[in-house]
Formats: sequence, structure tokens, C-alpha cells
Amino acid sequence: MRVLLILGHPRSDSFGAALCEALRQGIADAGLEHRTLAVAALAFDPDVRQPSPADQALEPDLQEAQGAIAWADHLVFVYPTWWGTLPARLKGFLDRVLTPGFAFSYRPGTEGWDPLLAGKTAELMTTMDTPGWVYRWIYAAPGYRAMARATLGFCGVRTVHISRFGPVHRSTRDQRDRWLREARARGRSLAAGPRPPLRRGMFKLGAWLRALRLQFYPMTWMVYAAGALLATSGARSLDAGLFWVGYLALFALEAATVFSNEYFDFETDRRNPNAGPFNGGSRVLVDGSLSRAELRTGIAAALLVFLFACVWLLTSMADARVSAAGVLLVLAVLALGYTVPPLRLSYRGLGELDVAVTHSIGVLLAGYVFQGGVWTDPPPWLLALPLALAVLPAIVLSGIPDRESDAAAGKRTLAVRLGVRGAVALAGGAAFAATAAAIFLVGGGWDAGVYAGVVCLAGVHALLLAAILGRRLRQDRRWARIDGPTALALTFMLWFGAAPLVLLS
Repeated sequence: MRVLLILGHPRSDSFGAALCEALRQGIADAGLEHRTLAVAALAFDPDVRQPSPADQALEPDLQEAQGAIAWADHLVFVYPTWWGTLPARLKGFLDRVLTPGFAFSYRPGTEGWDPLLAGKTAELMTTMDTPGWVYRWIYAAPGYRAMARATLGFCGVRTVHISRFGPVHRSTRDQRDRWLREARARGRSLAAGPRPPLRRGMFKLGAWLRALRLQFYPMTWMVYAAGALLATSGARSLDAGLFWVGYLALFALEAATVFSNEYFDFETDRRNPNAGPFNGGSRVLVDGSLSRAELRTGIAAALLVFLFACVWLLTSMADARVSAAGVLLVLAVLALGYTVPPLRLSYRGLGELDVAVTHSIGVLLAGYVFQGGVWTDPPPWLLALPLALAVLPAIVLSGIPDRESDAAAGKRTLAVRLGVRGAVALAGGAAFAATAAAIFLVGGGWDAGVYAGVVCLAGVHALLLAAILGRRLRQDRRWARIDGPTALALTFMLWFGAAPLVLLS
């Protein structure tokens, strides 16, 4: 690992400079390649005087600084915290050296950008006179946020460690000597990588949790549980063992599916500047949190758990094993086929329909059959019709922010095929169709008593969603991020997932 130390203190005789030297000694002890760059010793104009920093010629010292940053794998910024943030000279250095074309690049005709320093890590080592608890909890650590997120993060550099030393103004000689020893020890520890051992583990855990995309699992559980309760609404009682083993199989299959989506959608995710909580993937591959090999391991592990749970489930069932095996097989093919070759349904304009089917009749029928229900019974199929239509608005809308990157990667989603207006019309129409289907079931007495109390509320929800979408269309706003309407579409599903669960329990 190659380490670049950037001393941001404007004085060379400061305690910050002593910390930087102690850190350098520790890095040398560890045998790592390293360079030191003192901002105070550089000759450059700290002010951007042109419309863009890229238009202002770089002084020789800044050219060398860019070369050093490009050379380094890990950047260490050592500086004092003044007025809550960086010294002026360090801020000017960053303004001048992190230029478009070097640190990031804008995408023509869009609001997006590409970070050009992705893969590098950084850490901050700061001195301050403010008590740490005040800086963090009262001031909300503005300097840390500015450096880690708005500056380094924007350029693709991930800040992995922050060290704070202070208050300095009332520190004793013994305290300062201890801080210097800590800085040297931190330098030596870089031999094992930029993240401390505990943070390495927490970072990987966080990456896997992000890759799982747990925000989408509750709906699956609700629909599955509703199917199980529908099967046991008569004389049978719920078999808790079969219920939870069956859900373990579905959870593992969903995990394998989202991991696969992450793996096979890398090209569109890499191009996507509009990723959010409901679209664009978790980006664990894009930002380097997980490697492709790690993700392949995750897919394999999830599939092994799925197969183990399937065997456990089928050997524990007294009857309906063939039906349960058939449901599991069809679910696995459709779920994985969303992005996995050769089906790649989401690349053929069939992904939205695939999600609607698997997350309605697929999951509902699984809960029903695992509890001994017969797969040809009408109730689960009838209850799944409004639910399938209710799933469509959310999945269609989530494709709108991704449409440009999807099209560039050859992914033919409905948002790509229909355009924004067509996708919005389909999402609104599906919401009204779901309500109409529920009204039809209630009128015929085929809803098992679960939709009568919610159809009016679902209709109001559909009207609200349509009004918001129509307003955005009339305003001709960019559809780069539509988290609000997508969240509204996701909650619309609850009328046809959570309501049956509550009323059947």
C-alpha cells in the first residue's frame, strides 16, 4: 500500500506537524511506501479565479500534488480544526487540486458525475480545542462531514478512519507525548490495511447488509404469512415449524436474487448517477465495498441455504410435497431469471411482470401450499390479482430514474421502452386497476373478507399517487430522483399485503 501524508497546517512548527512526523515514522516502521506533502510549503494561488478550476493552469507544485494523489492508495490528511472545519490554505489546496477531469468528471447533458478517484481510501487526523462531545453532538462535526462526504466522497475516496486529538490548548506535555505515540502506532497499524480490525469487520458487515436491501423483505413476509393464514383459516392450525422453514427458503432465495441483480446489473449501476434507496442497486460493487468474487460467494451461500431449507421443508411436510416443490422451483426460476442469464427477464421488458408475479401469487401460494393448501384452490389466486397489480406501480416507477443507464447497458425495462410518460401512465393505471380488481372480488364475495374494509382507502391512495405523478408531469421536472412517489407507490401495496395479513390473523 502506498500512503500519501498531506499536512494541512499552515505552520511547520505546529503540533499538527509533529503528529504528521510521528505518523510518518510509524508508516516507515511498517515498511510501507510513503510520501509527505506539506501544503504550507507549496507555491500556488489558493483561489479559483476562472469559471471552472479546470480552466485555471496548475502551478508546478499542484501538478506534482496531483501526481502524488494519483500515485497513492491511501491519503492521510493531518490538519487543525479551526472554526469547525479546515484551515483556509488546505481548503484552497483542495479547491485547486481536485479538478474536473482529475478527481471527477461531469456527464454531458445530465446532473450526474463520475468519481475518478474511486478505490482510494483516506483518513483524517485532526487537532482541535473544542471538546470532542461538543464538536460531534452540538456542532454535528461539520469539518468531518465536509471532508469525508462532500469533498473526498464526491471524488470516490472512502474515508475509513478519523483520529481526533484535543483539546490541545490545555493539554500537558505528557498528553501530547501520548498522542504522538498514538500517531506513530497508527502509522505502524497501516501495515494491516487502512481500516482497524474492528472497523474492517463492521465495514464488511455493513456492505453485506446494504447488498441484502432489507427494505424490500417485509412485504414478502407479509404476503407469505397471509397465504399461510389463508390455508389455515378453516379446521387446520398453523404449523409454525413449516412456516419458518418455508420463510427461510424464501428469504435465502430473495437474498440470492438481490445479490445476482447486483452482480449482473453492474454495468447499468456503474453508469447510474440517480441511485437511491429504491433504485439503482446497493452499489456495493460500484464503490468497491464488496468484490465480484465476494458477491459470487454470497450468491452461492444464499443458494445453499435455499436448497437446505427446501430439503428440510419437503422432508418435514406430511402431504402436498409435490405442489410445494413445484412452487419452489417456479419461484426460483422466475426470481433468479430477473437478471441471471439465459432468461434475463429485466433485459427483455418482462422484469416488472416477473416481480409482480413472484411477489403476489408466487409468495402467497408458497405460504398457502406449505401449510397443506391445494395449489389449484381459487382463494390464493383471486387474492393475488389485486396484489399483483398493486406491485406494478412501485416497480415501474423505480425504473424511471435508471432509464438512461439501463438503456446504455442494454436493459429494456418498461421505463426504457415506454418513456417517462408511458411509465407514469402505466403506474397510475395499475394502481386504479388494483383497486378495481379488489372491488370486483368484494362484490362477488370472493375476497375471503379481506378487502371490503380497505378498497375505499386504496382508491384514495391511488388518486393521491396519480395526482402527484400528474403534477410532476405538468411541471416537466427532471425525473432523476423520485423517492417520494416511489415510496408512495410502495406503501400502496400495503392495502393488499398488510391488510389481508391483519384480517386473516
